[in-house]
Amino acid sequence: MITPQKTILAATATLFLLTGCYREPGLVEDTSYDRTKTGALTGALAGAAIGYNTGHHSAESAVVGALLGAALGGAVGYSMDEQANAVARALGTGVNNDPLAALDPNRDIIVSKYPDYVKIMFRDKMMFKVNSDRLQPSAKVKVQKVGQVLANYPQTVVGVAGFTDNTGSYEYNLRLSERRARSVANLLTINGRPLVKGCSWNKPIAPNDTPQNRALNRRVEVYLYADRNRMTDPCR
Repeated sequence: MITPQKTILAATATLFLLTGCYREPGLVEDTSYDRTKTGALTGALAGAAIGYNTGHHSAESAVVGALLGAALGGAVGYSMDEQANAVARALGTGVNNDPLAALDPNRDIIVSKYPDYVKIMFRDKMMFKVNSDRLQPSAKVKVQKVGQVLANYPQTVVGVAGFTDNTGSYEYNLRLSERRARSVANLLTINGRPLVKGCSWNKPIAPNDTPQNRALNRRVEVYLYADRNRMTDPCR
């Protein structure tokens, strides 16, 4: 008799079989592929449960469901891992998941991976002149490179958020941050219209107490999601 516990064991075994293949060598690539493993495990568990319940509780149905679910879940995870590496290569950097990287003023671009999305942070000093929402030529080239990568992943859901420091009124910065985010989003319309949000001085990286810290807080962030339902508010 196949029990739910045995179904989980089958799904977990399927995970190890599937995730062992997703490796890419390279100096600028992150090969941890955490999302691939998580996606495969989630898919395997869900697929096994569906197969078990709809296949009259048979072992064969549970294992087949686990295989299909893991394959689908792993494929989604792999796609996001692959995109993170592809974006990093296009921007001439690597995938950096160090939470302290955002505090390094010498890093103008940071590509990082999270369980549900990939984030590309563009530091404001390379993007816009003071109080301007017009992309500087070099920044425009960088954003266009991201757009070229996204053209290969038409299912990716894109979000763009702008952030400022606390100089000036909240309302002024809210409008400025949204206009800056929209300037970036206008170059990323390959996958449909990106969701755009201005965050003003919400969610600072550092306290707005010195010119150096305020410079860290001025940025535009691009988010790549596999599932629109998993998108969260970037301002919170």
